[in-house]
Amino acid sequence: MINERAQTLLKFLVERYIADGQPIGSRTLSKFSGMELSAASIRNVMADLEEMGYIASPHTSAGRIPTPKGYRFFVDTLLTIQPLEHMEQHALREQIRPDDPRQVVTAASQMLSELTHFAGVVMTPRRAGVGLKHVEFMPLSERRVLLIIVATDGDVQNRIFVTEKPISPSQLVEAANYINAHYAGVDFDLLRERVKTELAQLHRDISSLMAAVVESRDQRNDSGVVVSGERNLLDVEDISSNMGSLKRLFNLFEAKSQLYELLDVSQRADGVKIFIGGESETVPLDEFSLVTAPYEVDGQIVGTVGVIGPTRMAYERVIPIVDVTAKLLSSALSQQ
Repeated sequence: MINERAQTLLKFLVERYIADGQPIGSRTLSKFSGMELSAASIRNVMADLEEMGYIASPHTSAGRIPTPKGYRFFVDTLLTIQPLEHMEQHALREQIRPDDPRQVVTAASQMLSELTHFAGVVMTPRRAGVGLKHVEFMPLSERRVLLIIVATDGDVQNRIFVTEKPISPSQLVEAANYINAHYAGVDFDLLRERVKTELAQLHRDISSLMAAVVESRDQRNDSGVVVSGERNLLDVEDISSNMGSLKRLFNLFEAKSQLYELLDVSQRADGVKIFIGGESETVPLDEFSLVTAPYEVDGQIVGTVGVIGPTRMAYERVIPIVDVTAKLLSSALSQQ
C-alpha cells in the first residue's frame, strides 16, 4: 500500500516527468509539489517508492523517473482526465462522418495521429457471424499442403503451408472430415477460442492442421489494421535514441499480425484499455504504451481504435481522444 503522502509525490513526479522529460530530484519535489515536507523527508519517501518499484534512478542522474509499474499506478489511481477541447471535438466530428467504411476507418486513424502526434491504429470492422463452412487439404508433396477454406458467406481462401512431418493423403482426408464434422458452421471468432482449449485434446496431426486453419484466417485479417503517423514516433526523443526498439516497432507496423492480435484482445475490454511498457506479452516493448477502445456497429463490437506512443505520454489527454474517436466511429458506421 502507498500512503497518501507518497501518492501525492508520485503523482507530481509522474506529471512533471511527462511534461519535462527530465529526472525529478527531491529538491524539485520539495519546491514545487506544494507539500510542507523537508528535502530529507521527501528523499525518504522517494527511497520507499523506489524500493517498491514505482520509480527508478537513471545512472546519469540523481533524480528519479517513473517505472512502468509507477505509470500503471498513476493511470489506474491518480490520473485526472482532461476533457477534449471544443476545437478537437469539432475536428473529429468533421472527419469521422458516415461514408465508405474504409474511408471512415482511415480518417479515424489519421485523426488519432494528428491530435496526439503519435501513431494512430484502427482495426477495420470485422464481419460478424461469418463462420467455417468447409475445409479441404490437398497434398502437394510429402510435407507441403494446399489448404482451402470456404466461409459461410461464400469467401474462399487458399494457402500453402508446410507441415512439421510428412502427412499422408488419407490422414489429410481424415483431418478434413473431422474438422468439417465438428466445426462446420462455427463462427470464426468462436472457433479461435474453442481451438485454444480443444487443441491439446486432439490427435497431433489433426491438431496441427486445425491450427493452420485458424492461423490462415487470422492472417487474412492482418490486413485489417490501418496505421497512420508512424513517422511521428521518430520525433519522440525517448524513442528515437533507441534504434533497436524503433526497428522492432516498425516491424510490428509492417507485419501487423501481432498488432492485429493485440487489438483483437483489446476489443473485448469494457471501454478504454491501456498497455504500458512490456505489460502486453503480444507486443513486449518497454518504451511504448498502447491506449485502445472498442467501437461498435449497431450495438455489436466489431473493432478497436488506439494510439501507440512512448510510455511518457500525456495519458490524461490521449485517453479521451481515443475514447471519443471510438464513439464517433461507432456512430458513423452505425448510420451507414
